[in-house]
Amino acid sequence: MVTSPAPTDPVSERARWRAFAVCLGAGFMTLLDVSIANVALPSIEDSLDADPSELQWIIAGYSLAFGLMLVPAGRFGDVLGRRGVFVTGLVGFVVFSAACGLAPSAEALAVLRLLQGLSAGILNPQVVGLIQELFRGSERGRAFGYFGATVGIATATGPLLGGVLIAMFGQDEGWRAVFLVNVPIGLALVPLALRYIPAARPARRRASLDVDIVGLALVGAAVVCVMLPFVVAAEGQGTGSPWWLVGIGAALFGAFVLWERRVERTGRSPVVTSSLARTRSFSFGIVVGTAYFGGFTGVFLLGTLYLQQGLGLTALQAGLTLTPFALLGALSASRSGRLVQRFGRWTVVGGIVVMCLGIIGVDLVVASIDGPGAAVAMAAFLGLAGLGNGIVISPNQTLTLAEVPVERGGSAGGVLQTAQRIGASIGVAIIASVFFAGLGDSSGAANGYGPAMSQGLIVTLALLGVALVAALTDALRRRRLAPAG
Repeated sequence: MVTSPAPTDPVSERARWRAFAVCLGAGFMTLLDVSIANVALPSIEDSLDADPSELQWIIAGYSLAFGLMLVPAGRFGDVLGRRGVFVTGLVGFVVFSAACGLAPSAEALAVLRLLQGLSAGILNPQVVGLIQELFRGSERGRAFGYFGATVGIATATGPLLGGVLIAMFGQDEGWRAVFLVNVPIGLALVPLALRYIPAARPARRRASLDVDIVGLALVGAAVVCVMLPFVVAAEGQGTGSPWWLVGIGAALFGAFVLWERRVERTGRSPVVTSSLARTRSFSFGIVVGTAYFGGFTGVFLLGTLYLQQGLGLTALQAGLTLTPFALLGALSASRSGRLVQRFGRWTVVGGIVVMCLGIIGVDLVVASIDGPGAAVAMAAFLGLAGLGNGIVISPNQTLTLAEVPVERGGSAGGVLQTAQRIGASIGVAIIASVFFAGLGDSSGAANGYGPAMSQGLIVTLALLGVALVAALTDALRRRRLAPAG
């Protein structure tokens, strides 16, 4: 069971939830852009005469830049105040979304997507940090539940919304609408953020000079080195991926750990404190989040390719097939706050089991059924998987950050989200490589796409199994530590 002291923040309940609503709106936009651009790639290719390498960076660049900024931005929010950093990221995201929608060339769009991803990475840790700061106890569980629903909806409805916009505005202009849709929403959120998100406290401002620049640079470089080969490989060009960078990234992470210990010994404030690293709930949560995101994120890539290229569905029809995952995931996520307060880590264990059952059902469908009936059956099992997904992501965030001090909420949340982004990049790369290797034989359901997707889903289930073992181990550990009676 998750316990926390009662709220002591002077911000009223209504003001807290208004600030949180602004956070959800901004978080939804940035997470939506992780997946929405995928269905626009054929339109971008035709409109801007983009080559495969440019298309690769239009997608991969956003995720890479997003992951790069999470930990540094979380720390800046901790020491400079979350409202200012949040608004900075939000304004940047709006500006670069507009620029993406007006991009004159594929090269310009690839660069602008990097800048858009950096802005998203600045904004997102402030959402987690604000939840830590504004809420306690059961309210915090509810807030993370709603945030989890937002993550699930944004991830799963990206292809659907992208398909709708392309259908409305056509192949030549629809891809621009995919980016421009962020502009009016963002412009509405900026004044609301300035009005409702609490300003930094004076004590926090006084700490602003104590920022570990070397530590931030080391972790940023390490994230780039680890993620870059996987995001390149995930776009189907794994043979040219710079895998040697993974070794350099591992060395940089080691240097980061040694540097952080030195900073802490001198009495300064490190990016990640040793007490945070020793917190078992945080460590188990990182493992669960990394493995889980590595497994479930690849389902949408495989599903989109299978539905559009294997079954011949349109982008809109493919999006509709994936929608039950989002809708039922949002429903279960909205209830997950109560569940995690009552059952603790067992909530996550149960969610992963349900998720696995749904993925097993999808696996059986795509491997054996052909034609329109396959899409219908797939949608049903994706709905079951979504129910499980909704009670994994936000409860894991709640449990992972439950023992983290409020003043470290942004940086801790950034570490968690970075681990999830790295997990997603690695998982998608492995799953995609297995999928494309399985396409060598065009026989079988959906012209060979069914068996190929089935092979990819085996990797998904293996990664979900790692998350399940970590969650189960933590649940048993917590039960042993729980007071009798």
